[in-house]
Amino acid sequence: MKLTKTAIAVALLSGASLIAGAASAQQADYPNKPVRLIVPFAPGGTADIIGRVFAAQLGTELGATVVVENKAGAGGSIGTRFVADAAPDGYILLLASSSTHGTNPAVYKNLTYDAVQDFTAITQLVTVPGVLSVTKDFPATDLNGLIASAKANPDKYTYASSGAGGLGNLAMELLKSMTGAKLMHIAYRGAGPAFTDVISGQVSMIWEPVPASLPYIKGGQIRPIAIAADTRSPELPDTPTFKEAGLPRYEANAWNGLLAPKGLPADVTQKLHDASVKALNNPEVKAKMASLGGTVVAGTSEAFKNVIANDVKKWKNVAADAKIQLDQ
Repeated sequence: MKLTKTAIAVALLSGASLIAGAASAQQADYPNKPVRLIVPFAPGGTADIIGRVFAAQLGTELGATVVVENKAGAGGSIGTRFVADAAPDGYILLLASSSTHGTNPAVYKNLTYDAVQDFTAITQLVTVPGVLSVTKDFPATDLNGLIASAKANPDKYTYASSGAGGLGNLAMELLKSMTGAKLMHIAYRGAGPAFTDVISGQVSMIWEPVPASLPYIKGGQIRPIAIAADTRSPELPDTPTFKEAGLPRYEANAWNGLLAPKGLPADVTQKLHDASVKALNNPEVKAKMASLGGTVVAGTSEAFKNVIANDVKKWKNVAADAKIQLDQ
C-alpha cells in the first residue's frame, strides 16, 4: 500500500511528538536515578569535603541519592573534561573551582575544555578568601609598608606558591601588576613545603586561602597582612581586607560551584538550582562550610556564569602580563 505525502508527514510528526513527550516526561520526573557529582580532585582535600557536605544535603532536597566520585589528575582537568563530554541530562554534575574554571584556562595552552562554553552554570556554592602573610620578622607590618619595601629593594623579597600557575601565583602577580612591587616567585610542589620555607624565613611571604594559612597564623609562625574578601574574616578579625589596606580593586578568591554539561534543559537547570540553594542555606551546611573557611553564595545561574567569564578574563590577562604559560 502506498502512503501519501500527507500520511507520511502525519506519521513523522506523530513520532516526533511521542519522542518530545517522552523527553518532557523524563525531565518532569527528574531525578529518577542517582546523580553523580564529579569532584576533579583527590579525596580528603577541602574541595572534596565541600563536595561531600553539599552532595548529602542536595540529595535530600532532590529526593534522590547524590554520589560523589573523585576523578583527579592534571590539575582537575581530567574530571572536568569528563563532565564536559557527558550527556546533558542532569545526572552527571561537576564541582567546579577557581582553578578548573579560572586559573587553568589562563595558564594551560592545551586545555581540553572551554571553561565558559562547555558547561551549564547552576550556582556558585562558596567563596574562600585568600590571605597574604609574611615571615614573622618581615620589616613591614602593613600592606603599604610591604609594597614600599618591595619597590625600594627590587627582587630582594620573594613569595612562595603551592605551584606555578596556581591561584597563589596569579594572585601575587596581580598584586605586583597593580602596585609595582618587585617580588621574585618561588614555586613549590604543594602548600606544605611552601609554608615550611616561609616559616623558616627562606622566603618572604605567601598568598594562600585562609583555611590553609590559619594554623600557622594562630601559631605565630607567620603574620597576616591583608585578606582578599569584602569583609574581615571571623577567624582573623584584626587582619584588614585589601580594600581597608588601601587596594580596593584587588580581588582574588578561591571558590567552588556547581556545573553541568552544556545543553542542560532549562527546567532541569532550574530544579537543580532551587535544590542547591535550599541545600546551601541549610543551617548545618552553612556552619560546616564556615568551618572550612567558606562563605555560602547560592546565587543565580547567570551570576555564576558571569563569575566564571570574569575570572577567566582576569587571570588570562594576569598570566599574559607575567608571561606564565604551562603544558599539562
